[in-house]
Amino acid sequence: MDAFACPLPPGGAATVLLGHGGGGSLSQQLIDQLLVPAFGPADGVLHDAAVLPAEEGPLAFTTDAYVVRPLQFPGGDIGSLAVFGTVNDLAMVGATAIALSLSLILEEGLPMPVLHQVVASIRLAAQRCGVPVVTGDTKVVERGKGDGIYINTAGIGRVDHGLVIGPKAVRSGDSILVSGDLGRHGVAILAARQELGFRTELHSDLAPLQEPVQALLAAGLELHCMRDLTRGGLASALHEIGRGAGLGVLVRENAIPIAPEVDAACELLGLDPLAMANEGRFVLFLPAAEAKRALELLRRFEPSAAIIGSVQGDSVLLENSLGLNRRLELGRGEQLPRIC
Repeated sequence: MDAFACPLPPGGAATVLLGHGGGGSLSQQLIDQLLVPAFGPADGVLHDAAVLPAEEGPLAFTTDAYVVRPLQFPGGDIGSLAVFGTVNDLAMVGATAIALSLSLILEEGLPMPVLHQVVASIRLAAQRCGVPVVTGDTKVVERGKGDGIYINTAGIGRVDHGLVIGPKAVRSGDSILVSGDLGRHGVAILAARQELGFRTELHSDLAPLQEPVQALLAAGLELHCMRDLTRGGLASALHEIGRGAGLGVLVRENAIPIAPEVDAACELLGLDPLAMANEGRFVLFLPAAEAKRALELLRRFEPSAAIIGSVQGDSVLLENSLGLNRRLELGRGEQLPRIC
């Protein structure tokens, strides 16, 4: 099914109305005719909470909000972004998503076909990840107060491994890898806004990450830390992980994969590709002896994956092509707001 071909229900309103969030008949119509057919429950009976089967072992839990502009962009939309973003957060601790919640904050006047497109996209993204949307909520705010749609998702994941994956597990000498080239999402969003007359054929790197992560775990690799490279990009992730580990990192500038189109766009606009947001890339820390095997596995999913550096010292440093080191600085503000 085309994610952008979901028809309006018979007799339905052409735009979102305040009444759609009021708990009355319009709210019920939205739930019965759009949300329940998309996500269930199978018996159509709604309650205040979903009851999930209990399983042995630890669970992971995460939540995030999505405010991207525009709502649709090359390579995805706010709906698929909300699902993949939450699934990816769970994947960064090695968890497999088993349930999602979905909260929609809708602006009065939003065209109903746009809402149907987003809901269809959420449904298809959840199906791709094999995770059900089991509970949620809808609110409507006044015209001009919501910029179309905001989405909040929360996710629960099952942890089937015995590793402790996080900054505290990072060790001096660890190798650092990225799962693919960086900056595509940020440049695709910038081009889609058309505010600077900038054009590109690039698509966002938006993608679920649980499959490559599960492949790494299945191979028995000793994963120390992972972080998906969203707002703040690689630069932010390296600083956060280094601070949490109490260690420094050294990454080689010429080893970091960046598409020529991304590099050219960032140079033209004065942006740092290492601080650009990504939505289908992660950084990985693991023992140096396992780096080549990890790289082989990552390149099955994304050929541009690379080993970019190692854990050493007490600062976050970038080595240039001449072998000179400089501190990898964090930006003072957000390079590009409303990006995810």
